[in-house]
Amino acid sequence: MTIKSLLPLLAATFVCGGSILVEARQPKTPTTVVKPKPKVTQPVQPQWKLYTAPDGRFTILMPGSPDRNTQSQKTYMGEIDLEIFVAQPPKQQVAYVVAYNDFPYSYGQITDPQTVLNNARDMALKTTKSNLISQRNIRSYNNHPGKEIEYINSGGKITKSRMYVAEGRLYQVMAITTKKQQKTLAKTITGYLNSFNVVLKKPNN
Repeated sequence: MTIKSLLPLLAATFVCGGSILVEARQPKTPTTVVKPKPKVTQPVQPQWKLYTAPDGRFTILMPGSPDRNTQSQKTYMGEIDLEIFVAQPPKQQVAYVVAYNDFPYSYGQITDPQTVLNNARDMALKTTKSNLISQRNIRSYNNHPGKEIEYINSGGKITKSRMYVAEGRLYQVMAITTKKQQKTLAKTITGYLNSFNVVLKKPNN
């Protein structure tokens, strides 16, 4: 399933409170018999590097340059722009995702951040038909409110997500993988989530 085909669903779920549905890429089952390798090799480790958002408002370590997708959606709050950044290392069943949407000024001013985060959690579980494994309240390094959740869907995909509300914007940082791959990538996923930083807007002169 391609990211492009998911954009309409992504836009709809973000508008309702902030959720994203991305399937970690599965290797295709070979149709021909191939010679077994003499030993099992570890997945190729991608080259991680610091990625800075085009608008400069977040930084994160990514396994290569992420694919970027943008979509605008008309809602009762006005037009919402959805930005999605996805990196999927080859030969690994994992997707590293950063997504955000800006709220209209009036909505961002009157809505409690915890309400936004709770709505985002509930919509993520509902949209992906998942069961919550764990959750905890967190803060960004510059003290923006956030929430970390982990959940599993019926197909066995596990998502670990950290969400933050900062300056009228909802950020979602996710690693989506399989149970098997999660065991081998646990430290990598934690490092990825820890590397996310919200960059404050510079005050107008």
